[in-house]
Amino acid sequence: MAAPDSTLQKAIDLVTRATEEDKKKNYEEALRLYESAVEFFLHAIKYEAQGERAKDSIRSKCRQYLDRAEKLKEYLSRKKERRPVKTGESDSDSDIEDPEKKKLLAKLEGAIVLEKPDIKWSDVAGLEGAKEALKEAVILPIKFPHLFTGKRVPWKGILLFGPPGTGKSYLAKAVATEANNSTFISVSSSDLVSKWLGESEKLVKNLFELARQHKPSIIFIDEVDSLCSSRSDNESESARRIKTEFLVQMQGVGNGNDGILILGATNIPWVLDAAIRRRFEKRIYIPLPDEHARLIIFTLHLGNTPNTLTDDDLRLLAKRTEGYSGADISVMVRDALMQPVRKVQTATHFKKVSGPSRSDPGRRVDDLLTPCSPGHAGAIEMTWMEVPSDKLYEPPVTMTDMLQSLETSKPTVNDEDLAMIYKFMEDFGQEG
Repeated sequence: MAAPDSTLQKAIDLVTRATEEDKKKNYEEALRLYESAVEFFLHAIKYEAQGERAKDSIRSKCRQYLDRAEKLKEYLSRKKERRPVKTGESDSDSDIEDPEKKKLLAKLEGAIVLEKPDIKWSDVAGLEGAKEALKEAVILPIKFPHLFTGKRVPWKGILLFGPPGTGKSYLAKAVATEANNSTFISVSSSDLVSKWLGESEKLVKNLFELARQHKPSIIFIDEVDSLCSSRSDNESESARRIKTEFLVQMQGVGNGNDGILILGATNIPWVLDAAIRRRFEKRIYIPLPDEHARLIIFTLHLGNTPNTLTDDDLRLLAKRTEGYSGADISVMVRDALMQPVRKVQTATHFKKVSGPSRSDPGRRVDDLLTPCSPGHAGAIEMTWMEVPSDKLYEPPVTMTDMLQSLETSKPTVNDEDLAMIYKFMEDFGQEG
């Protein structure tokens, strides 16, 4: 069962209120509650629901609530316009089908991020140029709209490119957090590609219509290269039509794209179609972290885990991880954080130490047990299976643990990939 304050529980509470208002014939309030409930249900499908059966069950309920909401909307619309109700149909149960909207919700469900990821600019190490460009495009137009009048308009398309693991998607999450008044729509190729003829381009069109309805909005397309690679003679007709629709929608033909930012991220920018590349007005290179950024990344990933590392230790680690991406360092630190657990698992002797109580961290107790060598004074021969769960005191992470993990980890970015990215940056991009 979901926690009382979960998104799923919020959706259930909203739908309960909606049905109550529906029964009381307070149709406007019922409609508002049904629509809010569906948004929270879709968010729960993406972030909370476990297993396909649970997701299918929620989707089925969503369709029922959407059908009811559509009937209420049509009834209220007719009532407002004082149109007659057709014979044989009740006031509140008109059955108006909206296949385009249903298709949109079925395929793009969960794309709108209702709850912010809670990642701030300060959580992103380095990348000052990229952060400034995103502030120009997103934050300033919302906070100071009078700055962007006449010929001064905010950026409409920003492409973040660079080696994998350098923080492109992380930056997008920071944008979602910081742009408080914007709707953040995160999509991938799987959200937009369909096996049915003609449906994929309609989904692309629906995506932009959704963004226009919820302005100001940000469309984030991760791995944009999978949708918008260079057009060629041997590609499928479906892939060509998707790219054409993207070009039309990004250009805003027939529809204004004011208040909409398209934010793309890719590891292989050189495969992008030239026309798509042109529509990303700012192309920002997200490089591997420098030594200072790596130092910050180590500090962030260690967090409040008990450790004995000094500032000099962290500086040495930052120096020795040249060529590592932020994701590589994250994996290395996570491995080092597991070293104390491995010591507990392999220990044959434990000793008594003083430490914070598990039930009351503010109180210290003297009978906790921590791994030690067999020759240590006061060593007790036992395995971790014999240690009571509330008595285990895990060893702190040491520099030796970090160096041991560093020895077994390797950077995931090679020189060939970097050379191609540098070439693209020199030709089309700017430093981030």
